[in-house]
Amino acid sequence: MEKRTELSKALKPHWVVAIAFGSAIGWGAFVLPTDWMGQAGPIGVILGILIGALLVMVIAVSYGYMVEKFPVSGGEFVFTYLGFGRIHAYICGWFVTLSYVTSVALNASAIIVLFKFLYPQVVEIGYMYTIAGWDVYISQIVIATAALVIFGIANIRGISLTGRMQFIFSAVLFILAITIGAGMTFHPDTAFANLRPAFNMEIGGLSSILVIVATAPFLYSGFNNIAQSSEEFNFSSKRAFKLMILALGAGGIVYSVMVYATAMATPWQGLVAGTPAWGTGNVVKSLFGNLGMTILTVALCMGIFTGINGFLVSSSRMLLAMGRARILPQAFTKIHPKYRTPYVGIITAVVVCFITPWFGRPALLWIVDMTATGVAIAYLYTCASAYRFFDWKVSAFRKIISLSGAVISLIFLGLLFIPGSPALLAMPSLIAMIVWILIGAVFYMLNGKQYNAIPKEELDVFILGEELSKTLTNDNFRHRNAEEVQGQTSTQV
Repeated sequence: MEKRTELSKALKPHWVVAIAFGSAIGWGAFVLPTDWMGQAGPIGVILGILIGALLVMVIAVSYGYMVEKFPVSGGEFVFTYLGFGRIHAYICGWFVTLSYVTSVALNASAIIVLFKFLYPQVVEIGYMYTIAGWDVYISQIVIATAALVIFGIANIRGISLTGRMQFIFSAVLFILAITIGAGMTFHPDTAFANLRPAFNMEIGGLSSILVIVATAPFLYSGFNNIAQSSEEFNFSSKRAFKLMILALGAGGIVYSVMVYATAMATPWQGLVAGTPAWGTGNVVKSLFGNLGMTILTVALCMGIFTGINGFLVSSSRMLLAMGRARILPQAFTKIHPKYRTPYVGIITAVVVCFITPWFGRPALLWIVDMTATGVAIAYLYTCASAYRFFDWKVSAFRKIISLSGAVISLIFLGLLFIPGSPALLAMPSLIAMIVWILIGAVFYMLNGKQYNAIPKEELDVFILGEELSKTLTNDNFRHRNAEEVQGQTSTQV
């Protein structure tokens, strides 16, 4: 049997929290408050975001358990393999990989949006063409590509550098968000009366909250990056759940503070009616001038940087895990001899993201919206796998929680497809999803035979390593033996 490649165990607990927190926040907390308030009103948004955080915390129980037992790169791909076998693992991994990679691309494109607001002349050099109403310029491609190269190199140069950078970015982001919220609270020209009406009165209080709850879980997608980085913990994996809760709690605070700060500055209905390009930027600049705008811009940059950095970590580790399983080329299992990072996966993710600026941001948003399906699928498979491993006699409460997480995940998934849902996928996103499914089916037809031919015991070692693969002997894993026999029989037929 070939020797399994190993990553270095260098990630500290506060770096791990930063990877999850920074990935979940990204740039949205600083750009989208006005859009959200238009849907639900300030209090409706805040309540929806906080309730969404609590629901995702229920899902995090299953993630915490699975990471504690199986701290290896691959996260949901590994959990699904253990819970439901290799075909389901491939389906989950195929969707989640696209979700992670496009999240990197979306954060890189957010730099262009920031420049369009602050220095529009910089991103309007060398007009090329227009796609879906978005003018593509050569300067935009150069800016996004440069950002991707910088963070790609940083990721290759070691998880210690990546983790340290992520912690610094996240700490600055959190401190500046709280600073903006405090400034709005004590500024003489702000008023709590600006928060009224609390909800979007056209749809009512409950509907206002539910509109945000429907989308909030996808705002927190990034907390599960802890699972992808778990192989590199330099501490006990038993702490993973607490770190997830800390990241989700901090994320809920930042989202809520930025909505509150935007609404406190001016009557929110008037702000929304004006359809500003960047509502939060407008109100901060009007009250605090260039100093306030500098603070907000730095916070936004930190959100963009943490998003690129965090999702590069997760996407490269997912590619590593699928390479170990031999469903992707074994080149993805190569580890840098000096820095001990999956450099082929990092380079691949960066190169794929090079393509996206050429298609404009609206086209990218169609794909990113589609990948919300991948997030919901990852949540569902992880909770369902945890449910199968919990024993009613020993862990009845955890089993109920994991079942609840699976139900919540199904609801999130349903909201993407049920007509009339506030999170319903647009037709371009549905088309993108169908195309991705077809590509995945073709890829599986080309590689599935080799993937399914690997003996179960050998594949266990490839994915988990020798030590962890030895733990797959207790009663909680009996279902795997039956499924593998069934799978091998169907493959032979």
